[in-house]
Amino acid sequence: MAKVVITGASSGIGTSIAELFYQDAAHEMILIGRSERRLGAVAESTSAYPLICDITDEAQVKNAGQVILERFQSPPDVLINNAGNFAPKPFLATSPALFKEQIDSNLTGCFLITKSLLPAMIRRKSGHVFFMGSVASIKGYAGASAYCAAKHGLIGLARAIRAETLQSGVRITTILPGATLTPSWKGSPLPEERFMPPEDIARCIMDVWKLSNRTVVEELLVRPQEGDI
Repeated sequence: MAKVVITGASSGIGTSIAELFYQDAAHEMILIGRSERRLGAVAESTSAYPLICDITDEAQVKNAGQVILERFQSPPDVLINNAGNFAPKPFLATSPALFKEQIDSNLTGCFLITKSLLPAMIRRKSGHVFFMGSVASIKGYAGASAYCAAKHGLIGLARAIRAETLQSGVRITTILPGATLTPSWKGSPLPEERFMPPEDIARCIMDVWKLSNRTVVEELLVRPQEGDI
């Protein structure tokens, strides 16, 4: 059974990932989030350990990394960098504070938590790190300049880590989903059928992880059947 860490697990895609790993087998999971109430509910339903942590806070991440390694008594087998935040705003209306917040929540947090756990995975010579990118990692979208900048940065980070770990035994994968039915789209006038279900993104991660260690899917682009929204 695998030891799995999932960030941003208290809602949306993160919750679906936790539920799928729970259904798959008795994997030992640590779920990371900021909402004690919501994270606790997901952890209870998936027999996981809830770890409250703001991954944009370096001190909190350092402590979380120590808790994870101590609780698992080994590096995680799977690290899923799912946490992020979508705050659309046209470029001219984007404040420096909003820009920084989008970079921190979608990029810096992934850097910090990966840096805290990757060295132990490299020493063990195995593991799989997932980054939750976006179609906004490879295309600029009007009205979401800060988010696009952050997600473009994330795929660059993942590609660089992949290049640096080719001989380490650690696999690096970036998932690039389009519009998925999560709380980020709450209030949208579009019907649910126009969005991908979060369970499909979770399934992509599970299927990619279950490939042999001789194979890695570096990047996986997933869009709604009718295209971008």
